[in-house]
Amino acid sequence: MSPRILLVDDETNIRKMVGALLESEGFETAEAANGGAALAAVERAAPDAVLLDLMMPGGPDGLATLEQLKRLAPDVPVVMMSGKASLTDAVRATKLGAFQFLEKPLTPEGVLTTLRAALELSRTRAENRRLHEALGHADPLVGVSGAMQDLRDLIARVAPTEVRVLITGESGTGKELVASAIHRQSTRAGRPFVCVNSAAIPKDLVESEMFGHERGAFTGATERRVGRFELADGGTLFLDEVGDLGLEAQAKLLRVLESGVIERLGGEKPIMVDVRVIAATNKDLGKASQQGQFREDLLFRLNVLPIRIPPLRERADDVAPLVQHFATRQVARLGRPVRFDAGAVQLLAAYAWPGNVRELANIVERLAILATGDTVTADDVARVVPQDGAPAATSEAWSDVALSEALDGFERTLIARALSAARGNVAEAARRLATDRANLYRRMRRLGLEPPRTGAG
Repeated sequence: MSPRILLVDDETNIRKMVGALLESEGFETAEAANGGAALAAVERAAPDAVLLDLMMPGGPDGLATLEQLKRLAPDVPVVMMSGKASLTDAVRATKLGAFQFLEKPLTPEGVLTTLRAALELSRTRAENRRLHEALGHADPLVGVSGAMQDLRDLIARVAPTEVRVLITGESGTGKELVASAIHRQSTRAGRPFVCVNSAAIPKDLVESEMFGHERGAFTGATERRVGRFELADGGTLFLDEVGDLGLEAQAKLLRVLESGVIERLGGEKPIMVDVRVIAATNKDLGKASQQGQFREDLLFRLNVLPIRIPPLRERADDVAPLVQHFATRQVARLGRPVRFDAGAVQLLAAYAWPGNVRELANIVERLAILATGDTVTADDVARVVPQDGAPAATSEAWSDVALSEALDGFERTLIARALSAARGNVAEAARRLATDRANLYRRMRRLGLEPPRTGAG
């Protein structure tokens, strides 16, 4: 389907001239003679981009129309046109979300190049948004522990500000989810949330990935590429694993943070960007700075407000609601009900989770797929999850482990299996284990097992 462009200008000749140009290049066009008609046309014609004149008599001018357009259709790029624009007009239009200013008299090359760049940016942002939704980056921060409540409270205080945030935590703790939550609760929520995995970018492509490049900027640059900073303009850029950037890339990042200006590789003019940067790392950047591996001045720029995410082993209370959350997600994917009984949840909560929430999500998915019925039991969990460093139940290889740890793990597994068989009833589990309920409660407390809540699972 050809892109549809809405032309908004009070001069009929301008609309006809630009319309003929665009249609000859394969675009569809719609027209509006003033701001009011433009707003109606956006709802009726659903354009992919708008060419909007600045000076229009008899109704809202271009800037007022732009402001209303951005409320009505925030994802549609708007290119302003004017022969009399002042610097003040250009700055205000940029703040209101205009993609670019074209000076009249218009040139065919200028119109086509600018529109294609605007459409490319719009498509890339839409794809980025779909990808984040597919990856679950808009998931809620699940957990009932005090640590999670403190984290949610801190996010609520930080999000409405423009302060830069450095998120620290082990791999798999959900640093990107925290960054996404900050973005969603900020004034930039309607604008892009763009992620960069710094560790995944080859050293020689960092500048192109971050700042973009023009066609022919280097061997293999066959098309213009919009960089991540430009994609995030008006929104939030999340720099994951920022500690893995090389020193040269760190220097260029620092310059952008200080100036708010980027330059595409091979480009001829600087580009102003309005981006809130949130960074994350699982490294000790203070130590890396002392060792000369991370610039101290960049660390100061990024670490205005630090947020630490505690590992899952420090918040065992969060395992049960996380299991429920991930199990619910599997129901939609598998097309059948999946539940985890009390014993299964107890065993999962007792595990140390070196891979944190990411590992838990993977284990829940594996257990849900392998489950022969609609309930995952402690026996199912014991087959795939080792307890207290002991080998998993299906492993025959010897692994050195302290006797006390192995015995605790074995006892924990037995109790969890008994709870599964008893459907969470502690008295019935005690009977199956040939002990009394008081003794079972004492053993559960010693092993860190919480008594199942009524209706658990």
